Amino acid sequence: MNREETLDGLRQSPKVDVCVIGGGINGISVFRELALQGLNVLLVEKHDYCSGASAALSRMVHGGLRYLENGEFKLVQESLAERDRLLRNAPHYVAPLPTTVPIFDMFSGLGNGLVRFLGLTRRPSRRGALAIKAGLSIYDFLTRKRAMMPPHQFRGRRTTLAKWPVLNPQIKSSATYYDAWVSHPERLGFELLEDGLSAGPEARALNYSDIRAAGEGRYLVRDTITGSSATIEPTLIINATGGWIDITNGTLLTSDIRPASLMGGTKGSHLIIDNAALYEALSGHMIYYENEDGRICILFPYLGKVLVGSTDIRVADPDTVRCEADERDYILQSLSFVVPGIDIRPEEISFQFSGVRPLPASTDSFTGRIPRDHFCTVVDAAHGGPSIVCMIGGKWTTFRSFGELAADLALERLGKERRISTTDRAIGGGRRFPLDRAAWIARMAAKKGIAGSRMATLFGRYGTQAEAIADFIAMAPDAPLPHPDYSKRELLFLIRNEAAEHLDDLLLRRTTLAISGNLSQQMVDAVLDLLTEHKAWTPAQRGVERERFLTLLRERHGVTEKILSERNEQRSMECEATEKSG
Repeated sequence: MNREETLDGLRQSPKVDVCVIGGGINGISVFRELALQGLNVLLVEKHDYCSGASAALSRMVHGGLRYLENGEFKLVQESLAERDRLLRNAPHYVAPLPTTVPIFDMFSGLGNGLVRFLGLTRRPSRRGALAIKAGLSIYDFLTRKRAMMPPHQFRGRRTTLAKWPVLNPQIKSSATYYDAWVSHPERLGFELLEDGLSAGPEARALNYSDIRAAGEGRYLVRDTITGSSATIEPTLIINATGGWIDITNGTLLTSDIRPASLMGGTKGSHLIIDNAALYEALSGHMIYYENEDGRICILFPYLGKVLVGSTDIRVADPDTVRCEADERDYILQSLSFVVPGIDIRPEEISFQFSGVRPLPASTDSFTGRIPRDHFCTVVDAAHGGPSIVCMIGGKWTTFRSFGELAADLALERLGKERRISTTDRAIGGGRRFPLDRAAWIARMAAKKGIAGSRMATLFGRYGTQAEAIADFIAMAPDAPLPHPDYSKRELLFLIRNEAAEHLDDLLLRRTTLAISGNLSQQMVDAVLDLLTEHKAWTPAQRGVERERFLTLLRERHGVTEKILSERNEQRSMECEATEKSG
């Protein structure tokens, strides 16, 4: 269904079982859960799918080692179980990540951990070897039956510095354990959405749409792209807007039944750094380290660059969140502490991003003590209107179990039974995932008439869904784009099939071009030309879209037109060098 067909269907049949508001990872998860149970469910997202906090995660899929000192054992156990499910169900995007913790002391952190565990206020402090050993032992115990990854191990100072000579020489030892990372989180979110949409015609979704109360249990859904609208009558509403939950409730509920503030989110900012020495020095590991103030930071290889973060700052307005100069300074200072021998120049920051963690309202003076768990709060509307289920908290790793929790609550209220479990349901390109990847790639390349290297690139981006994209590419003549790893028909497939309405949908979320630092001015214009042709935009509309995207890139991600132009020159030099060597 296209946008107008979806709205027309709602006009003809306005009653829906559940309207899910918020197309982030948690909203998409509960939408998928409900759609697979055969419900008539509508998802409404104000911007693009997975464009808010769900695009600003640390790219980790983890159990939450540091949550243990808050006593959140149930959350850690659940997170580890969901991590392992994602390793099985989405192997095209989620992979093991060896993680090393530099240790600077033996005994510190034990008393502080006990005080924090008992619920008393205490600033974070450096964690010593014994505290880390205790935490990692619990990690291993909680995963002992699945044993999908090796148990933790400790190294002495000499062995640690032999493997990672760039680490701060003040370390006493190190510990290595395994968690996981996700390469394309926004794409994984879209694949979950597609899984829900494929359940049947009564599962529908709209991005770039808003919703407002229209009186007597009715709500107006408006498509902000076309201006079209439809009035719906949901039996139940699920508010999955994360850091915007209180704002959304303000548009849905009258002041007499509106709950007190439910959210108390914090901002987390990250940098992507293009420094070859730093990348090589990590040896494929994430360094999970404490800054001098006790704040946990991360540093790991990501798509050929290095991801480092993050901050944890309270925010009042989620719409204004961006990585500020003082946050960049803090992150770089933390980096200079853990790897003092590597200097990072400002121009080596190729991308930055920031998002709001959807944490519950809290008066705790230290953000690290705010619980990371998730739960649902139900607001019963007056005057016969639908009840509203608010999804509070949550972390990216546990999106499936949180969606399951909210869906089961909705099913109970609707008097429906669950008929499908998603526990072992493969996601998107993780379906029919081959044990022998090289053999699959070779077979598909021969079958589709595509070069093996090209098929391998597509498989790396889309998993087994690369077959459908290869089919589309083979249907007509193709041509490379300025970034030669992408082609016109590949991007055209995304435009036609993945609800891409703006340039940032393609360059920030459907692909990793921007975050990987591979976006150039020529690539921006080439993809914009494809989008312009598909949307039949006028030259003026094309100009507006170009300026809109460049402003977003500059203000939210620190990438200027000057940087994009310099990448044009760099790409040309690389092509010339390749031609000469060939």
